[in-house]
Amino acid sequence: MITIKDLLANQGNVSMQAQVISKEEARTFTKFGKEGRVCNATVADPTGEVTLTLWNDDIDKIKVGDTIKLENGWCSEFKGQKHVSSGKYGKLEVVVKK
Repeated sequence: MITIKDLLANQGNVSMQAQVISKEEARTFTKFGKEGRVCNATVADPTGEVTLTLWNDDIDKIKVGDTIKLENGWCSEFKGQKHVSSGKYGKLEVVVKK
């Protein structure tokens, strides 16, 4: 498990646990003729906070106050801010429901 303060941009295989402290409204997009949904949430652990990008079905799984576990995720950087997501091969699960 990695802590938020130790995340590096363009780092793969990110496994972490954090609490969801806020969640934005989902927005829809169309890419390659398919429609999808995306939403940003902010998650925190004792070392800091980071933006978690949620895609499609993961959006409905997560509520503010939940503790989530990300396995084999991805950390990227956008406009100087780090973001984590489950990416193509990762898994996101709720370990403690609010």
